[in-house]
Amino acid sequence: MSKISRFFKGGGSAASKGRGGPSPQEALARLRETEEMLSKKQEYLESRIERELAVARQHGTKNRRAALQALKRKKRYEKQLSQIDGTLSTIEFQREALENSHTNTEVLKNMGYAAQAMKKVHENMDLNKIDDLMQDITEQQDVAQEISDAISNRATFGDEFDEDELMAELEELEQEELNKGMRDVRLPSVPSTSLPSRPGKLPTCHFTFLIIKPCSSTRRRAEDEDEMKKLAAWAS
Repeated sequence: MSKISRFFKGGGSAASKGRGGPSPQEALARLRETEEMLSKKQEYLESRIERELAVARQHGTKNRRAALQALKRKKRYEKQLSQIDGTLSTIEFQREALENSHTNTEVLKNMGYAAQAMKKVHENMDLNKIDDLMQDITEQQDVAQEISDAISNRATFGDEFDEDELMAELEELEQEELNKGMRDVRLPSVPSTSLPSRPGKLPTCHFTFLIIKPCSSTRRRAEDEDEMKKLAAWAS
């Protein structure tokens, strides 16, 4: 078992002593007071060192004994000052460790509270119900997508008729119109006069679209030309 486990689970002799000891806040306050007291002691020793050094300079060669005593006291003060520096370093390290331990304790405590809260939230949750809910959501999203696609598509009312049947019916109508136009066309009449009995110069005839049109008279020629123009216009 690690030191951290023993610390938090209350195992070992250190934990036994800790149960009746001060709280982390109280221990940190005591350490800060000690640091402040030692800092003041440092200031005092530094001032005494400066004073003894001044006394040694003052006596110098005049009173060597007094000067040596002053230097001895200065050495003692310097030794105490060095010891206080080491003590302050140890206390500072202990205070930082205690602060970190207290912080870790609070962090773990809050994480434990959060874990309990999550457990309480999840107590009434059923994974099967969640799966069913997600499946329902997915199905509804698919239905919504199908509705959107149907709305966005172009309406095709009346497009179910067969295009081939419609084209065949249209061709029949066009053929009927063509036959009707052919029936309405009036062909030129055959001339009633008989041909000459003996050879001679035949009258000049006008041929259009392979239809022979005899030239019997000016009035008949004009009527025939009008008929042929109508026939040519219809054929074009």
